[in-house]
Amino acid sequence: MGLPQPGAKDSAEIKAYAEHGVGLLLDVRPHEEYALGHLPGALNIPLEELERRLAELPEGREVVAYCRGPYCVLSVNAVAALRAKGREARRLEEGFPDWKAAGLRIEI
Repeated sequence: MGLPQPGAKDSAEIKAYAEHGVGLLLDVRPHEEYALGHLPGALNIPLEELERRLAELPEGREVVAYCRGPYCVLSVNAVAALRAKGREARRLEEGFPDWKAAGLRIEI
């Protein structure tokens, strides 16, 4: 059946979102994976560090969390944690591998 998709966004929507700086892209994968490639402008805060690093996320900006794809629970859990703290948050369902496979720009 798949995981719940709280406010999921797709890659086309995120591409426009990232280009216009509307919100904050949050990569919740481990630092090692982020270093190998990530979405342009994404901030890396692994899920296990999110609660103690919450102050690094600007207030009043929507956060779009992503990880390894539709079956990765890291971004689902990050969105739940952010919402529990009163933050506006969604997830990029497709994740980094699908973004890269689609030929969209990445940063290393």
